[in-house]
Amino acid sequence: MEVRTMRYKTIMVQLDVDVRAAQRLQFACELALRFDAGLIGFAAAEPRLIDPSDVDGATSVDLVAIQTEEIEARLEEREKEFRTMTAGVTRASWRGEIGHPTKLLAIHARAADLIVTGAGTPDLMGNSHRLVKHGALILAAGRPVLLASGSGKTVKGERIVIAWKDTREARRSVSDAMPFLVRAQDVLVTTIEENDSISGNESVADVASYLIEHGVKARSQVIGVGHADAAFALNEVAREIGADMIVSGGYGHSRLRELIFGGVTRSLLRESSLNRLISN
Repeated sequence: MEVRTMRYKTIMVQLDVDVRAAQRLQFACELALRFDAGLIGFAAAEPRLIDPSDVDGATSVDLVAIQTEEIEARLEEREKEFRTMTAGVTRASWRGEIGHPTKLLAIHARAADLIVTGAGTPDLMGNSHRLVKHGALILAAGRPVLLASGSGKTVKGERIVIAWKDTREARRSVSDAMPFLVRAQDVLVTTIEENDSISGNESVADVASYLIEHGVKARSQVIGVGHADAAFALNEVAREIGADMIVSGGYGHSRLRELIFGGVTRSLLRESSLNRLISN
């Protein structure tokens, strides 16, 4: 029986306007070629008003115009990089816009099966006008988000860890990751031991059986962490089996403009040594 998401048909790669795109583009191009997928390049940024004392608005208008011109120039640079590096991709297209990068990317996610992004430049991490906020994107996109590791190495996906929790988000992530899972040599479905270890064993065993039915080389494991951090334990498991990807649900919500995430999701968003495929 074939799963609906067995192959990604279209991948969207998000590029930061202030960072040369070669590393992330190489990562995305290799994925597009692997899945015979179309590739959409996306970049966006918006001007930032920085003069609240401007009574008549004239200075602010001038600042917006200057910033808009600068952003347009950066978007042209990113587009040139994209066009150059995607010469070998059969279906490649570009989308560059002036506007809030996270909100616009979440909207344009409608055009793709998978969103590829990664860590931005450290000195701009607080600038939501020029960088995508990954947590907000995961909650809003309605698509799986693949956060590339900081190494820039293409995800091999030969060994994958599924951070399982018996929730809607985790079930969604397993389905969304299926194109990777069916190609892997070893998929470990693991959960953190909580109060009911029997229930945990049954849960991960069910998921492994489900995956095996779909041709995935899957197995299951319940791990006890004692007083250790759960996210740290998951990373250690991934390193022990040589995995370069963790699949997880994104557990969080937005309240009064504040993004609230569980501890594991927060840690995975910060973890840059592994590729992380997260769905909400």
